[in-house]
Amino acid sequence: MQLLSEGWILRPLNALFLLVFGLFLLLLVFSSLLLRGKSEKTKSAVLVAACLLTLIGFVFYKAFLSRDSSYNEITANMGGFNWWGELPLQLCNINMLLIPVAVLKKNRAMMSFSFFVGPLGALMALIMPGNGFDGYSLLLPRMLGYYGTHFMIFIEGLALACFGLYRPRLRDLPRTVLTILLISLTVFVIDLLLRWSGLHPKANYFFAVETEGNFLLERFHRLLPYPYLFLMPSLLILLPYMLLVTLPFELADRVRRKKDQ
Repeated sequence: MQLLSEGWILRPLNALFLLVFGLFLLLLVFSSLLLRGKSEKTKSAVLVAACLLTLIGFVFYKAFLSRDSSYNEITANMGGFNWWGELPLQLCNINMLLIPVAVLKKNRAMMSFSFFVGPLGALMALIMPGNGFDGYSLLLPRMLGYYGTHFMIFIEGLALACFGLYRPRLRDLPRTVLTILLISLTVFVIDLLLRWSGLHPKANYFFAVETEGNFLLERFHRLLPYPYLFLMPSLLILLPYMLLVTLPFELADRVRRKKDQ
């Protein structure tokens, strides 16, 4: 009743946000239990299908966004809606494309990228949404699209481990860092090409060209006031995070190996 009286207003970490977050986590738990004992092929097929459905939903969400006059007014100072600025190339939504390729090719480096960066990027987008996505009714198409997409990306990244398709290891981390650098550099080049061609003069996927006022990136930019290079200090945060996430898996593997001896 309280949600109805508030008009289903969603803000980061309010009651409705936590309720929706909990429902998506339950979806991950339920699907993991349902797939327990199934073949790797079946698990991969389910995850690929989930990513493709998320990608289709993403396209429909952007189509609604292109016709959303309120959103265009809110973002007028940033040029409004531009299809070239809405490609799935951001830090989180690029995983809709990478996860299917990674699981089908069994590419550990790409799976590692999606496992570590996908949920983290999606969580950042959910907690720090852009203009037009904070404090509005969840029933608006743009809100359903934005939060539905990011919640799905969050659980799809985690599903790599929950489904048993990927298990992080310490020896994976150097290759993961290299993959992060290669993907981010590729996206930076795409930013430059979109700006140079005039297709999207403010292209800034991965925040590789401008900080857009991000508190943390602003601090990094003071240290390295150069496009793309100012992202490098973020590795000082990402590396401990990756290590912290990997250690429980590594310890569990060691305990299991000792029991098997």
